[in-house]
Amino acid sequence: MIAGMTSATARPIRAIFDSAALRHNHAVARHHAGSARLWSVVKANAYGHGLERTVAALADVADGFALIELEAAMVLREAGLRHPILMLEGCYSAEELPSFAEYHLTPVFHRLAQVDEFCALALPVRLPVYLKLNTGMNRLGLDAAELAAALDKLAYSSSADSITLMTHFADADGERGVAWQMARFDAMCAGRSLPRSLANSAALIRFPEACGDWARPGIMLYGSTPFADRSAEDLGLRPVMTLESELIAVRDLAAGEHVGYGCIFTAERPMRIGVVAGGYADGYPRHASTGTPILVDGQRTRTLGRVSMDKMCVDLTELPDAGVGDTVTLWGNGLSVDEVAAAAGTIGYELLCALADRVPIIEAE
Repeated sequence: MIAGMTSATARPIRAIFDSAALRHNHAVARHHAGSARLWSVVKANAYGHGLERTVAALADVADGFALIELEAAMVLREAGLRHPILMLEGCYSAEELPSFAEYHLTPVFHRLAQVDEFCALALPVRLPVYLKLNTGMNRLGLDAAELAAALDKLAYSSSADSITLMTHFADADGERGVAWQMARFDAMCAGRSLPRSLANSAALIRFPEACGDWARPGIMLYGSTPFADRSAEDLGLRPVMTLESELIAVRDLAAGEHVGYGCIFTAERPMRIGVVAGGYADGYPRHASTGTPILVDGQRTRTLGRVSMDKMCVDLTELPDAGVGDTVTLWGNGLSVDEVAAAAGTIGYELLCALADRVPIIEAE
């Protein structure tokens, strides 16, 4: 049974949100983190799962939440959230800093100009500050000289409270690992006894010694793996989102007939196919080719032809009992989003974040 579903529900596609799975995954992250505290990363609408429902599900177990969108942080504060909130990209202009003070947000400064703007203001409260260091990712972060300058400036700021040093690992899921970046980080921080925030999901699982004082689990919270060669199930993670729909039509094909736009799939023999209410306007990848795994009434089969805006076709040839109204699992319970993503040439992160607004998210019982 699915909470919230009624006979008045029109189009059958829905995303089912499993708060118990989310809390389980958080416990897995907690286990790997040891004594480190956790920033639960909820940027991008909690990776497509819904910001407020995700935060509510974790509120009594989370140490703090991390995101990048100021408006989202304000929504959480106005809803009564009192946990620390880490703003992973800091502020985009000095005009936002009074809001950081009003809503008690922790900025991450990755450019010296951000530090200058912060120190130029006399904010009504002192804020904890994170300084992000570039140790090889080469996206955002201060170099060694900029770190020294930033610390000197913050030492005289009336707006700064505690300071934490942070970096982001580029290859925690790959061959290079994290040792090379840790060496650079340690060299930059030499002689400075300040708290550290280091590990993302991949590092938290693979290199727990690199957690620092605050780890930042993201994708693992949602039951997706950060690794190409290790499944979420093997990591003890459970899917939080199950994307489901139904068969809305069934038809027979003769050998030589085609399926969908562009006629890119041709039946080599008589076949039975189903049409699913779900397509790229719902967040399913258009580039998913024939053979992408899918479940019909819990039984594994494959997609056929090109994914349309609102529909896709599936192979029912070996499922003679399948019919209109049967449940179709696009990803989630019984079919990992990572497996679907790999078949489509992408990663689970993208599929989860791409869930369209028109897809209702409902609670699992």
